[in-house]
Amino acid sequence: MKTFNVFFLTVRRVVIALAAFGVLAPSVSFLTVAHAERIKDLATVSGVRNNQLVGYGIVVGLDGTGDQTSQAPFTTQSLINMLGNLGVTIPPGTTLQLKNVAAVMVTMQMPPFAQPGQQFDITVSSMANAKSIKGGTLLMTPLKGADGQIYAIAQGNLIVGGAGGQAGGGAKTTINQLTAGRIPGGATVERAVPTAVGTQDFIVYELATADFSTAQRLADAINIGMGETIAWPLDGRRIQVRAPQVPYERIAFLGRVEGLEVTPANAAARVTVNSRTGSVVMNQNVSLLECAIAHGNMTVTVNNETQVSQPNPLAAGQTVVAQAGQVDIKQDQASLMRFKPGVTLTEVVKALNAVGATPLDLINILQAMKAAGALRAELEVI
Repeated sequence: MKTFNVFFLTVRRVVIALAAFGVLAPSVSFLTVAHAERIKDLATVSGVRNNQLVGYGIVVGLDGTGDQTSQAPFTTQSLINMLGNLGVTIPPGTTLQLKNVAAVMVTMQMPPFAQPGQQFDITVSSMANAKSIKGGTLLMTPLKGADGQIYAIAQGNLIVGGAGGQAGGGAKTTINQLTAGRIPGGATVERAVPTAVGTQDFIVYELATADFSTAQRLADAINIGMGETIAWPLDGRRIQVRAPQVPYERIAFLGRVEGLEVTPANAAARVTVNSRTGSVVMNQNVSLLECAIAHGNMTVTVNNETQVSQPNPLAAGQTVVAQAGQVDIKQDQASLMRFKPGVTLTEVVKALNAVGATPLDLINILQAMKAAGALRAELEVI
């Protein structure tokens, strides 16, 4: 048993040493901790997607909060045309003063494989000057696709999430907006959109985020899971898979493929800044290169402090020397910011927030660092 323990420790040290030099692949479980995801969470089948539908309709039954017809003539025209289709004739030149009617746009996402008779939620939004469409009823509205064909019919009572009224202290309150609402199950599909899944020899999976490493890993997972080479990446986003010819066998095949697990590659470095709140989100530990930025009356100095870890004399270890970044920020007239290698962006942002830097200051500093090549990540401002 003692000999076995010595052998196991020796093998473990050899494996760790080889992994440190990149000799071993990162698939060894105790060397790399990774999170596997299902293929259905990483990619979709090409051609299987939602379809956008839109329509123009009329909402009636409002409590005096509808369109001002003098400023929205299309509302009156739409109502006259609708009444004419119902057999009601309005004498020419008649001026209609309507307060309980509003012109709206109706939108819907039609999911793939939707069949006639299925019902889906719709969103109704005012397009004129109505104050509120709460409590209204949408009249029958055809919903069209990009090809101009009618795919669904919408109608029903509106549910508006906002609420207006008087608070306990008498102050007027309005939660959310009252000019848009939803109708659960308000649209009925009248025409299906053909989705070809079983008519070709190959099926193409499309990654949600293009990445060559993840595309190769997904193809390898399919080949290993199915026991034969039937998948190969076409580029950084598309993976082509040879599928059975029989339709019902193809559906079962896709179900098996979607359940396979893949460990995606690490995403590219990205820094996202919210220009309104000043929030900074990073998807991984982003380091900085040397740079100097002058901005306002703030001075930022980043130093590297050498830290030495010395094990006990009898311990089976080795001395490790590491560089730990330190950030020192103060406000004065020098207005010079210094950054040195080894310091993470997290520490710099935290220090800037500590001295009261505004979101605009933070964005300007990060953009200057990106332009100078000191920020090795993609910068996105939202």
